[in-house]
Amino acid sequence: MTKPDLLIHAAFKLFYEHGIHAVGINRILQETGVAKKTLYHHFASKDALLEAVLMYRDQIFMDWLTSRMMAAGEGKMAVLALFDALDDWFHDRVEVLLPFKGCFFMKANGEFSDHMVNSLCQRHKHNITAFIQANLVGHSAHLSSAELAQSISVLKEGAISQAYVAGDLDAAKRAKAMAVALLSEK
Repeated sequence: MTKPDLLIHAAFKLFYEHGIHAVGINRILQETGVAKKTLYHHFASKDALLEAVLMYRDQIFMDWLTSRMMAAGEGKMAVLALFDALDDWFHDRVEVLLPFKGCFFMKANGEFSDHMVNSLCQRHKHNITAFIQANLVGHSAHLSSAELAQSISVLKEGAISQAYVAGDLDAAKRAKAMAVALLSEK
């Protein structure tokens, strides 16, 4: 593993578990054994490292979610597989995502205001909704694929929130039942 990758992985793990503002550069250096000069050679600032961490998590999460949804087929089956994937994540059955501690993007977004972090988190959420929408084109006569994708995204975000904040690890199952009803409307 390269030094930048080592720093990104360690920073992600620490930020995800403890929060971005609660973790200083020295803690990341201690965790990795990397010299401060090396860190700043690869990342000009903590913000630059954080940007790399957000892009890393986005890639890992999108690759995982896309593969899970596409393995189920296309259209409605792919969209419903999203909730099965979430259920696995909530129950710590997805090693690549680490033990479930909520949505990193929601948590990161909440720590900043009018910062590049906010736009990166927003882009992540928009990309997921766009991927859902691509699977729903032409599905409903009453709702556009964009409206339907927004509704599915609300169910997804609500399930993540319920699982993390309320400790309701079965939230994805309930959200899937609501998605089935929503997708059954013609």
